[in-house]
Amino acid sequence: MENLPSDPMMLLSFINMKLRDCYPSLDELCAALDVDRAALCARLATAGFEYNPAQNKFW
Repeated sequence: MENLPSDPMMLLSFINMKLRDCYPSLDELCAALDVDRAALCARLATAGFEYNPAQNKFW
């Protein structure tokens, strides 16, 4: 997680861009970037965002 943006809005933008352009699921993104899914979701949840698997994005 240290290689990801620390600002919640920048993190949201970065993750959603990667999900849109490169990865068909959050699990694949986390595996490719070596990021703990629970930690990522918790970090974005503190800013009020949650993952929607049907749309493959956080909102």
